[in-house]
Amino acid sequence: MSGSIVVVLFVLAAVSLLAIAGTVVLVWRDGHGRIPLERSDRPWKAGDLPSLPYSLMRF
Repeated sequence: MSGSIVVVLFVLAAVSLLAIAGTVVLVWRDGHGRIPLERSDRPWKAGDLPSLPYSLMRF
């Protein structure tokens, strides 16, 4: 009985290590967790439809 608990604990430890390593790799590839810069493109318009809600627009 205690042998099966050791196996379960070993599997949990291995999965935890893989999850931690995967998280570190993803954060590293993502640019160290930095937030991407705001786009500098001009807002688009499709006829009279603005790219922002009317409540957020400043006329």
